[in-house]
Amino acid sequence: MDLYHSINIAASGMKAQGTRLRIVAENLANADSIGDNPNQAPFRRQLTIFADEHDKAMDANRVIVKKITEDPSEFRREYQPNHPAADAQGFVRLPNVHTLIELMDMREASRSYEANVNVMENSRAMLTRTIDMLR
Repeated sequence: MDLYHSINIAASGMKAQGTRLRIVAENLANADSIGDNPNQAPFRRQLTIFADEHDKAMDANRVIVKKITEDPSEFRREYQPNHPAADAQGFVRLPNVHTLIELMDMREASRSYEANVNVMENSRAMLTRTIDMLR
């Protein structure tokens, strides 16, 4: 595998992790978004699903975002009988977003992104040194 391929593979990883960071940011931004009435569902957490894809031109696997899907876990419930979105028992459905989990996902995605940046920088440096040696 040549160094250009490693740069392209790292770039695909950066793109995938960038998408993951965007989804985590959306989840955090909507962590308190609830409906206006009992029949309206609150925000549902989004998940990023990755897959590997074989690139025939490079003869290597690259990471892609396969899909962005909703987290099927249950909504949290909180007793707030005076809230307009409260049901007959006085409970309000809250988003299934847990801030701590989102922050851990953000940190992991950020580290993966940084690792791919390091691969690109090292590959570029190796290419530069190779060109310098050929002069």
